Amino acid sequence: MLRALWCVLSLVLLTSCSKPVFQGADISGGSLGGEFTLSDHTGKTRSLADFKDKVVVIFFGYTHCPDVCPTTMIELKNAMQQLGKKADQVQVLFVSVDPERDTQQVLSQYVPVFDSRFLGLSGTSAQLAEVAGRYKIIYQKQISASGDYTVDHSAGSYLLDKNGKPRVMVSYGAGASVFVHDLTLLLNE
Repeated sequence: MLRALWCVLSLVLLTSCSKPVFQGADISGGSLGGEFTLSDHTGKTRSLADFKDKVVVIFFGYTHCPDVCPTTMIELKNAMQQLGKKADQVQVLFVSVDPERDTQQVLSQYVPVFDSRFLGLSGTSAQLAEVAGRYKIIYQKQISASGDYTVDHSAGSYLLDKNGKPRVMVSYGAGASVFVHDLTLLLNE
């Protein structure tokens, strides 16, 4: 009886040790994500499959965002710097939720400023709505009295493993260290 209990306890400990402990929210096995095709800021058509064997970070935002987007992009820039050479195995995708203003030219002037490896993605309103829906991203245009607008949007970032499966959601403002920790775990799988 004691031996059987020890075996069960050992098995539980071994199982719990093999699963990574993310600092962001572990969303492994959830129903988020899936293949998509959008245009990048160079005009090239990109699909998620293009980044197989890389860990992918997907962040939905827009270039005129006053706070959330530049803060997250700076955190990602800092994380890439901290990862050193391992950063070459990570692909950051900034998916615009403002196709009206975020043209290829605008994205090409915004996204690479943070890191030349980052890609800005956009598409038609219908394409973006479909991709955002796959990641449960909510966004809505807010028009001011002057006629200008902002876009309210979900602010988390998704980390996908080398097979394109969503594994972690990093909340806004978590900091570069959370990205570094969780990306390192995914890179080492």
